[in-house]
Amino acid sequence: MIDTIHSIDKAIIDFVHKKLNNPIFNYTMPMITHLGDGGFIWVLISGLMLLKSKDRKLGVLCLIALAVSTFFTEGVIKNIVERVRPIIRYPIEKPLISIPKSYSFPSGHTSSSFAVATILFVMMPHFKIIPIVLAVLIGFSRVYLYVHYPTDVFVGMIIGILSAVMVLIGYKYMVIT
Repeated sequence: MIDTIHSIDKAIIDFVHKKLNNPIFNYTMPMITHLGDGGFIWVLISGLMLLKSKDRKLGVLCLIALAVSTFFTEGVIKNIVERVRPIIRYPIEKPLISIPKSYSFPSGHTSSSFAVATILFVMMPHFKIIPIVLAVLIGFSRVYLYVHYPTDVFVGMIIGILSAVMVLIGYKYMVIT
């Protein structure tokens, strides 16, 4: 089963790397992926919300969801699974970004992106599409740049969404009691 999943992962990442390769993506995907470095864009958005009293609770919820997703991806799962990144296992010529030092599974960029994007989707319905599109682009950039397999990104997305749901349920419980 694992071999089948890996074969599908490899086929998809090779398709993306070879068939979707173009100068526009080669220019934009590194920039998009760097927005997710250390959760940068999500910390920035959350920080800006902390500055406005009406958005302060939302900013705190986003930061908590970001912390929860980071704990599970970077602190627990990556260190248990220890999956080698595709760019290390199958080196490519002229990588577009520096090769990350951490393990591949799951994608921390994607997890943190979907954690905050899910909070914003639920709590700010008038902006819901923007953070989701950005989260999807950050996740796709990780596959395009050959630093994550599609399953790394998919599981990162699930962890991010579940982290946000846990935070929202906790918040709802705290508000009710």
